[in-house]
This record gives sequence, structure tokens and C-alpha cells, in this order.
Amino acid sequence: MAILEVNGLRKSFGNVEVLKDISFTLEKGKVLSLIGSSGSGKTTLLRCITSLEKADAGTIVVNGETVFDAAKKKADSPAERRRKQLAVGLVFQSFNLFPQYTALKNITLAAELAAKDDPSYKANKKQMLQQIEQKGRDLLAQVGLSEKADSYPWQLSGGQQQRVSIARALCMDPKILFFDEPTSALDPELTGEILKVIQQLAQRHMTMVIVTHEMTFAREVSDEVIFMDDGVIAAEGTPEEIFVSPKNPRLREFLNKFND
Repeated sequence: MAILEVNGLRKSFGNVEVLKDISFTLEKGKVLSLIGSSGSGKTTLLRCITSLEKADAGTIVVNGETVFDAAKKKADSPAERRRKQLAVGLVFQSFNLFPQYTALKNITLAAELAAKDDPSYKANKKQMLQQIEQKGRDLLAQVGLSEKADSYPWQLSGGQQQRVSIARALCMDPKILFFDEPTSALDPELTGEILKVIQQLAQRHMTMVIVTHEMTFAREVSDEVIFMDDGVIAAEGTPEEIFVSPKNPRLREFLNKFND
């Protein structure tokens, strides 16, 4: 069963059409990598799916529920919009941690705010917050940062900050986890630790969509790969079909740049 269905997505900025009729599906527990040159539409696609941008046309279905329909005339209520947004998690390339909060607080803050929408929050506030804190600590352990719970972002390396941001996204129990160039802001020696965390999530069958320029990593971790070019899906298939025997001339040209 497809956990993500994108149908006929279009997005323009002014007179520039960035996404041109994008459609694809992703099965639950699979990893999809989006590759392509800068400006091909990869990040805009991610931002539309995660509601940071509003597409001009098309629909997005997550886990059987339509979370976006450009033809829908009546806007969702703020609470309904927040509920739908919780279905997806996004890890930014620039970490986006709150500098005034500890690593643990950065991870649990959104969950604490979301808990207030629960009708039983007032009666069970203490217990709910304790459960959220324990979940945050468990996630810190999962990404190898148990000892950094009380550290602030400025006390963490770039790789550690990115691992905190991954734990923050996981704290909301998303159906799908999206990564926008998760290693682009890191020094080469720190890239490996982030890729290791993503590989561990893949082994746990976390559904993920990853925008990346790490071709070796995309080949190793992905179940499916989409190559975008000038706002369209120019090629899609298994890692072997994309990286070993690419049929699309533009894809071959793109990959040759990494093999030179």
C-alpha cells in the first residue's frame, strides 16, 4: 500500500514553473532518494509535500488521507492543518535548532505544544509531559547523544546538531520523514555520522524521502530513486536502474559529473 501519493503537483514562482505535473507514489517502509542538479525542483517538491509551500495544482495523500488538494475551496481550520502536518517530519539542511533551548528541549518542544490540543491535557499534564521527556531522552540515545541532553546548540558540533534535529522530527511520530540535503552544511568528516543514523532508520523500516547529492549513499540506502530535471521527473527506478544502467541521456550526463 502506498503511504505517499503525489498527483499532478505544479508550482510556479512568478513566471517560472518550478514543478511541472509531478506524480509518484511511495510504499510504506521504503526509502526514496531525490537527485538532480540544483534548481531542478527537488527542494520545492519537499517543501510542498511538507506544507512549507502551497502548490498551485495537484493533490498529496499521506497514509490514505488527503493532506493537500489545490482544488479544495474551503481552507482547513488551524487545528486540522496542524494535525495533517504531524503526518510528516522534515529535517532541514541548516539544523534550525532554537539556540535558547537545550538539546532535549529542542526535541520535545513541539510535542509539548501539540499535547495541549489533547482534551485530557489539563487533567494529565504532568504525566503527559513526563512521557514526552522520556521519549526525548530515548531518541537522544537512539542518535547516540544521551550525554548531550542538557547541552545547548552552540555547545554541539554540526553533526551533533543535525542528529538532534533528526530526533526532534522523530519525536512527533511522523508517518514519513523528509530530509533536505541533511549533510550539505557539514564538514566532510561529519557527514558519515549523519548517514549512519539515516541508514539505521532505514533498517528499522522508517519511510523516508531524501534530497541528496551523496550519490554513493543514495545508491546504498534507497529502495527507489527519482531523478529530477527542470521541474519534471526525468527518470525513476531502483538504484540499479538509475546508477548502474541509466537509460535517460540527461541522467547519464548528470551522473558522469560525479564519476569524473
